[in-house]
Amino acid sequence: MSSIAPTSRRRPRTLALELVESLGDRVRDGRLPQGAKLPTEAAIMEEFGVSRTVVREAISKLQAAGLVETRHGIGTFVVGLGDSGVFRIAPEQVATLRDVIAVLELRIGIETESAALAAQRRTPENLAAMRAALHAFSAAIEQGRDAVGPDFQFHLEIARATQNSHFTDIMATLGATIIPRARLEPAPVMSDERRAYLRRVNGEHESILDAIAAQDVEAARAAMRTHLANSRERRRRAAGDVPAA
Repeated sequence: MSSIAPTSRRRPRTLALELVESLGDRVRDGRLPQGAKLPTEAAIMEEFGVSRTVVREAISKLQAAGLVETRHGIGTFVVGLGDSGVFRIAPEQVATLRDVIAVLELRIGIETESAALAAQRRTPENLAAMRAALHAFSAAIEQGRDAVGPDFQFHLEIARATQNSHFTDIMATLGATIIPRARLEPAPVMSDERRAYLRRVNGEHESILDAIAAQDVEAARAAMRTHLANSRERRRRAAGDVPAA
């Protein structure tokens, strides 16, 4: 879970932007779903170690982005992923196997280059965030959950590691619905087969992270393409499509 360490050397504006990013992540990965009420100002202050001024500035920015709305006397609620006028894939647009395959094709185009740039530009902080996402993924599997949130978080952290905000914005705008399991594969009971499948998925994530950590641009590009292509081909077979020549 994201947190912000208080320090007198950091400006309130910087802290507010980091808080916006942390709360925005929770909206995008589903930890704060549409309609959910945000924690109270006091609770946010305590969790993140920031002042009331910082919390109010962050909430103001989230309101401006269209993610939340404040109902006076009641609280602040999540209203969606924002409406910034940019490209967005709504949940109803990934309702079928063919829809998911189309989104995976888009992701291959974007995220393959994202991984390559991340390998060139990643910082130690970026690597730590990616590793934390994979740790959360593994923990979710052992707890019998499908790990959709950590899965999306890992891909979002790669986008951040490009140091190009456009990649981050695209991934954040798409949201966790781009993870195929979020739409098509509800699994109320975690079977051994399912757990083994998710471990393979996270193994592919580990290969991507290893290449990025080694700053091996071509290996990162290839590992990401392999990961997403594997997912696409599984869905193509399920949909009955003939494999491409």
